[in-house]
Amino acid sequence: MHISLNLGDVRAEVDTVAARLRELSVDGVDLVEPAFGDGMPPMCSGIVLAPWPNRVADGRWVLDGELQRLDITEPELGNALHGLLEFTDYQVIGQADHMVELAAYIAPQHGWPFALDTAVRYELRPDGIAVTHVVHNRSARRAPWATGAHPYLRVGGAPVDELRLEVAAETHYPVDERLNPVAGAAPLDERTDLRRPRRVRELHLDTAYGDVRHRNPRDGVGDTAWLTAPGGARTVLWQDLNWGFMQVYTTPAYPRPDGPGTAVAVEPMTAPPDALNSGEGLVWLEPDERWSGGWGLRHEAAR
Repeated sequence: MHISLNLGDVRAEVDTVAARLRELSVDGVDLVEPAFGDGMPPMCSGIVLAPWPNRVADGRWVLDGELQRLDITEPELGNALHGLLEFTDYQVIGQADHMVELAAYIAPQHGWPFALDTAVRYELRPDGIAVTHVVHNRSARRAPWATGAHPYLRVGGAPVDELRLEVAAETHYPVDERLNPVAGAAPLDERTDLRRPRRVRELHLDTAYGDVRHRNPRDGVGDTAWLTAPGGARTVLWQDLNWGFMQVYTTPAYPRPDGPGTAVAVEPMTAPPDALNSGEGLVWLEPDERWSGGWGLRHEAAR
């Protein structure tokens, strides 16, 4: 089901399947790749990632000394990808013209012996959107939790190749041929350093970033990434101060109605890839404990 949200000149559309952000525009300027058709989201566009983002290598991890085997959902690389809710139809539990709140239950299953109530709230603001993720541990034992989202960013109709991307992160995670981390965080190198704006057409990334720095922090959030058009307008990603990670993925083959083209996903995350094995960034929830955190996007017009 598609749900339309409106607040003045800010508009969004949310799909209940995977709590997907299908569209977002401010004053007619698209901040994310707009959806078309009713099929599966192209390249996971706009979906929520929970109870882990990114990958679990081989779908295996150890809990209290016992090996857990998750279903392999990325068969070409042999990993468990993007959590357990990619194809779940969330339930609407709250709605207004400018807001919708969606809920999904994660039941115990292969490699995941926990019961979690999760929710995602999309709320429009005069310059964009705020997204809040909530989880409640319904298990009788403590449970790990991490989350993220998978938006592909735009600045209106500006060619994506010509946009400049800046990310306030100090480290990255080198990966093997199956896109799993080979060690912990490493210093940035020439290929991965986005601390100064770089044209998207120069980037070839499927890279996780750590040590994300929140610039201009206010009310517990800060700006973390900027996508700027040649004329100066930009789309800004902000994250809760507890969200210290990000994935950047560039592709020349994003499907659009007029044919494939360049796209860039800038994915806020609370933990890096393979966090169930490394433990980095995981939140451990005691029975009946709740957690919430969020991120958002805003439009800044050219000055």
